[in-house]
This record gives sequence, structure tokens and C-alpha cells, in this order.
Amino acid sequence: MAKRIGLLGGTFDPVHIGHLRSALEVADALALDELRMMPNARPPHRDTPQVSPQQRLEMVRLAVDGIAPLVMDDRELKRDKPSYTVDTLELMRAELAADDQLFLLLGWDAFCGLPSWHRWEELLQHCHILVLQRPDADSEPPDALRNLLAARSVSDPSALTGPNGNIAFVWQTPLAVSATQIRQLLASGKSVRFLVPDAVLAYIDAHGLYRASN
Repeated sequence: MAKRIGLLGGTFDPVHIGHLRSALEVADALALDELRMMPNARPPHRDTPQVSPQQRLEMVRLAVDGIAPLVMDDRELKRDKPSYTVDTLELMRAELAADDQLFLLLGWDAFCGLPSWHRWEELLQHCHILVLQRPDADSEPPDALRNLLAARSVSDPSALTGPNGNIAFVWQTPLAVSATQIRQLLASGKSVRFLVPDAVLAYIDAHGLYRASN
């Protein structure tokens, strides 16, 4: 039986219930065998995270502990250079069987930004792309993606076949929570309980992360 593996990358600064709920919804909808949550080390498109890579990794590990099929993947943190998704996909694909399906999960904004990514035209050689679609994502994709969507888009994500090569949109329950909001609350001394898993909150408190003095 071919395996179905999902990949959700991000800074996870910190990981929160929005990340986890999105991951679980996709894993359930597509009957994934595994969904790997992969913190970026030095994201090319983002500001440097406030806390160390090891702390972000530990928060993800705590968040997914015991929640199958979510798992933590630390491969990008082992790199000493910027995290390029195409490199990660190449490495993952080399570890999988030829007919295993690999799904890259992207939010709408990240998807629209694909033309600025390193070797972005090669991504579909290694995976399917699942675009996490929310009701407020009503903007048009950039021109560079329109031909790709016309050629590679599949209307039903559960109908994706083969190991790679297509794009599908997955409807998501919107959760109005962001890592930026959580960092702002913590910096002002306010509670973030129920916005992050209890184990992550305990880790943040124990290490004094995101406080105004940091």
C-alpha cells in the first residue's frame, strides 16, 4: 500500500491551535498516514524568529506528542543554510517509495507567493500541493500561477492520484489566531491559554519566552 505523507512547514513561533487544527483537518480529510510538522531554521521569506530553533522545535514536539498522525520533523533545523522547500522535498522523496504520495500544505498567502520561491517550478515534481483555503482568501492568484492552476488543479483533494504533480484546495475552518497575536499578548503580560496547547504554554512560561524583557 502506498503511504500518504503530509508536510506542514513554518516558523511555529510559537506553534498554536490554528496550526494544529489545520493539520488535523487535512490529515483526516485525506486519510494521511503521517503529517509532519517541520519548523524552518532560517526562513528565506521571514524575519528571524524571536526564540531559538531548538525552542521552537521543542514546542512543536510537545504540541504533537500523542496526537497521531501528527509528528515533528527536525530536518530543516539541522541545516546551516536557508531552508528551501524544494531541497526538503527532494530529500523526503528520496526516502519514500516511488508510489508514496507526498502532500505539501500551504496557506493561501504562501501559495500566492510561490513564484518568489527558490526553484518553485520544480515543487510538483516531488509532491502534490494542498492549498489551505479560508473564506477570507478571495484574492486572485498572481499571473505566474494561473497557467499552472489551469493545468494542474484538481477539484476534489481526495481524488488526487499518483505520487505528485497536482494542486488541490482544501476548505479550512477559520480560527482567528496567529503567532503574531500570541507574541503580542505574551509581551504585554496577558494570557494565551487555549490559544496554544497546555504543554506549549507550560514550556513558554518555564522559559520566559516572548516576554517584553526578551
